[in-house]
Amino acid sequence: MTDYFEMFKAFYESLDPGIQHIFLGILGLFVLLIIVQIVEKYVIWRRKLKIKRYMTQLADTSVSMTPEAFLALRRASFGGRGRPQYASRYNFTGVYILYNEDRDMYYVGQAKKVLDRVAGHFEGRGNGHIFADYEHGDHFTIRAIALSNSGFTSIDALERHFIDYYDSFEHGYNRNRGNR
Repeated sequence: MTDYFEMFKAFYESLDPGIQHIFLGILGLFVLLIIVQIVEKYVIWRRKLKIKRYMTQLADTSVSMTPEAFLALRRASFGGRGRPQYASRYNFTGVYILYNEDRDMYYVGQAKKVLDRVAGHFEGRGNGHIFADYEHGDHFTIRAIALSNSGFTSIDALERHFIDYYDSFEHGYNRNRGNR
């Protein structure tokens, strides 16, 4: 390390004093660019960590979120156009519970890729009544339960349990009592 420093010092001292100032300016810019790159990588790392934490908590039912918050996290992509959405890495098999706070109505559904399926409901590719109420301005919350964390061995049984629990067939959006 000392050899490199001595080489740099000898090179710098061999420069004309006017060039030394220019060289120091260029060196300062180079160091600043490196710092900016490090900060940018850190910010992206923190955003990825936040998305992972929220999606994991959603699967563990320890958090509920609004469709707007869910869709914002879900759409996050690091790497530009055509890159897969980061949250898709955390898709899981399980059930999801959509609650319309304004109408006090539930919908319970199941999916092998819960995150994709939930997004579909709020993007017009799911239950039409939910989408219509969402577009109308009703307020929803989303909860999800991963099959692996549920204590159930069948996704159908897990879905039926929550349809019964929330009475979402008689007084909600569900059109049947679940898959048999």
